[in-house]
This record gives sequence, structure tokens and C-alpha cells, in this order.
Amino acid sequence: MATANQIVALLKSHINDDEEQLLSIALQVAAAEARRGRDSKAQELRDLVDRARKENKSHKRRSRAPTSLATPRGDLVGLVHASDPKTTLNDMVLSAEVEERLQSLLHQQWQRDRLRDHGQRPSAHLLLVGPPGSGKTMTAAAIAGELKLPLMTIRLENLITRFLGETAAKMRLVFDEIANRRAVYLFDEFDALGASRGRDNDVGEMRRVLNSFLLFVEEPNSTDSVVIATTNHPKILDHALLRRFDDVIEYELPTTAEVRGIVKDCLGSMGAKIRAWKKITDTAVGLSHGEITRAALEVVKLAILDHQESVTANQLVRALENRRSMRISMHSNATDQQ
Repeated sequence: MATANQIVALLKSHINDDEEQLLSIALQVAAAEARRGRDSKAQELRDLVDRARKENKSHKRRSRAPTSLATPRGDLVGLVHASDPKTTLNDMVLSAEVEERLQSLLHQQWQRDRLRDHGQRPSAHLLLVGPPGSGKTMTAAAIAGELKLPLMTIRLENLITRFLGETAAKMRLVFDEIANRRAVYLFDEFDALGASRGRDNDVGEMRRVLNSFLLFVEEPNSTDSVVIATTNHPKILDHALLRRFDDVIEYELPTTAEVRGIVKDCLGSMGAKIRAWKKITDTAVGLSHGEITRAALEVVKLAILDHQESVTANQLVRALENRRSMRISMHSNATDQQ
């Protein structure tokens, strides 16, 4: 028998015209029935879901109307930004270890009904750690793209306020949405929210906010939404928070092989004549994935405007050196302002 929470979620799915969400909850009810030994009722529910999905797929083939993105409504407007990414992991240059761990999460999400049938919960909470530009935010988009789910980015600047209790109330709204609408939810630059409760500059309100997050993130999630947090400063995160994530994945600066892969992907056919790869990879040492990508794309744009059919290693080296100079300049300015 469906729980009250599942019935509420079903009704909200119907009101929001979110058929996939509705069918996902129906499968959760089927799994619960199977665990109670009511196999015939569980199979009936699964058959109905399969039939609904086949009919929906057939309807989509006949209809040329684009599928509308599930956008935030009501009190969530301003707290959550919705997007519909088409990025996949194939669009990224990742280390073998990082890709393997991301694929593990995806596999569990794709097979979540089977896991539920056996009383297991699929991995759904992921913390991505690494320097700026290392691909953390793009990873969230890729996971959403792989799962064909909306990406809901939480706007921490609007979530965190100075008024007592207001931030926790807003977070309650976000986690209600996580429970009722299946999507990938991104808490970017999470250290603004998850800093250790014992830090010198900590205030009572932020301690309450973090405590609320710790409680909310452990609540049962019938939708199997994926919650991803990213941070450039893992050392300041509260240790209790780290234990709430199913996996913590660390992103490093790109290796020589990864630098070459990033540049090749960006240059495409325009990089066919490049041979001085060592010079390029040596220049790129210490730069992030994002910085290398921007340097390579800048060279491509200039080549197009100059009617060049290919780029040279020297052009790319200069662009990488410019990126390094920008980093040094920004670091110096930040130091001067402290």
C-alpha cells in the first residue's frame, strides 16, 4: 500500500504534469509491494508502468512539440535555477578513477528499481572536491545529461540570509522539491554553507543551517534525486557533513595525457598539424581543465577570424601563457586586498 508521502508525491506529479516522476513513484510502490510478498500486485504495477512508458514514447514520436523543462514554481523561484543539459561524460576528459566512480553512481541510478527490490538504496549524494576549473560543475551537468534529468542549481546567494530561521525554512523548501521532483540538484561552492561548525567566524544561524542540512540530506528520498555538492576548500567542511555523502570524488589538475586530450577535443581538425606536444603540455603545467579549454578555444576563434585552416603550437603556447599571466595577476590582486 502506498504511503501518505507517496500519495502526496503522486498528486504533485500529476498537478505538475510530470509523468516520469509519477511512473518512478509507482515503481517505488511496486517495490514495496514485492517486499511484502505481494508479487502479483507488484508485477501488475510494473506492467502498467511499462505500458505507460511505451505509449508515451509512441506519442512523442508522433508529436513535434518540444518537451517543456520542469521549471521552479512558487516559493522556489529565485532559489533554484533549472536547466536541461545535453552534456555527457564522453564530453569530458576525466581520469580513469573519476570516470569509474561516476559510472558507478550512474549504474546504480539506472538500476535503482532493482536495488529497491532488494532493500537497497542507490547512491544519490555526491561531493566533488578540487581546484576551480577542474570540471566539478560540468560533471553535475554531465550526470544530469546521462540520466536525462533537469539540472537544478541551488542559488546559495538567495538561500542564505541574515534573518533568524529564514535560511533553514528556504532549505526545507529545496529538500521538499528534491523529495517530490526527480532531478539532479547542485549545491555549487558548497563551502559557503557547509563550513565547520567550530570555525572562529562561525555564527549561530549558520550552525543551525548546517544542522538543518545534515537532517534534511538523510531524509528518505522516494524520487531518487541526485544531490551534488562542489567545493574548492574541502578542509573547512564539517566532518559530519562528509559522512552524509555516498562518495567524495577529488579532482586534480590535468595530467600530461589529459592536457593533450583537452586540447585535441577543443581544436578538432584545426589541430591536425600540431607536433610539438611536449612544448604545449609543459606550458600547461599547473593550469586547470577550464583554463586550458578557454585557451584552446580562444586560439580556434582567432584562427577562424584570420581564415586559417589550422593552428600552430606557438599560438596555443602563447594562449596558455596568457592564461597563466591572468592567474598570477588575479592572485596578486586578491593578496593585495587582504
